[in-house]
Amino acid sequence: MPVAVLLTDPARPALEAARVEHLRADWGGGEIRWLAPGEAAEIDLPAPPAELDAAWSALQAEGVDLALVPGTGRRKRLLVADMDSTLIRQECIDELAEVAGVGAHVREITARAMNGELDFEGALTERVALLAGLEQGVIDRVLAERITHMPGGATLAATMRAAGAHTLLVSGGFTAFAEPVAAALGFDEAQANVLEAEAGRLTGAVRPPILGRDAKVAALERAAARLGIAPQDAIAVGDGANDLAMLARAGLGVALHAKPAVQREARIRVNHGDLTALLYLQGYAREAFAVP
Repeated sequence: MPVAVLLTDPARPALEAARVEHLRADWGGGEIRWLAPGEAAEIDLPAPPAELDAAWSALQAEGVDLALVPGTGRRKRLLVADMDSTLIRQECIDELAEVAGVGAHVREITARAMNGELDFEGALTERVALLAGLEQGVIDRVLAERITHMPGGATLAATMRAAGAHTLLVSGGFTAFAEPVAAALGFDEAQANVLEAEAGRLTGAVRPPILGRDAKVAALERAAARLGIAPQDAIAVGDGANDLAMLARAGLGVALHAKPAVQREARIRVNHGDLTALLYLQGYAREAFAVP
């Protein structure tokens, strides 16, 4: 039996009780369970709604996300999360490029790569080459001055860890950013690419092998095997084309504020909620959220 989850931006709750009740009646659903008043609710359904796509589109215009999830096995034991534009609001390489004076060019390449228009590994190599000669110490300045966390990330990690899950940040970005971001948000571990440097300056190269699309899937599978669970017991979240395979491999894959190419392929899309949406999708009520 599927469960319909409706959620919205916690900063601007837009989920009205009358609207939820109207949908429940149209779909022949069971009792409404409010996970957070005005913010998230779920309904058991006898079958997927016949006009699911139309309902999703209409709700998007109202500032509400709709997702259908299986009624069983919802609580996951592994969280695998992308970093850039997922756990943080920015793309780290774009911010470094701004400081290096090549921001516009790098941002264009990044946008195309994240939308699946360019080979990820080739695009990363090209962009990093443009950073050659940049002082390594600039990374700490960019972290402090230009990087901000996506709302809900620390709560997501704390709640899942409190429930016994393992949390992994896996990024096509760089360890110099991924490790401090993971530590700040309370993740168990982080994996990312390594920027090479000599004499305090970036060389313009990434240490091989590059962590790209396939490596993200492999990281999920290794973590699941180490925990003695199946990939079905994982929840994954990302926004770019290099995340699609990882989202498909996980038991629950969530495209968060994702690029157009990812929106077209992902089954579960969150465009209004923040990272706590991943908790609602698993059936957690706000009162059960852990304090970071």
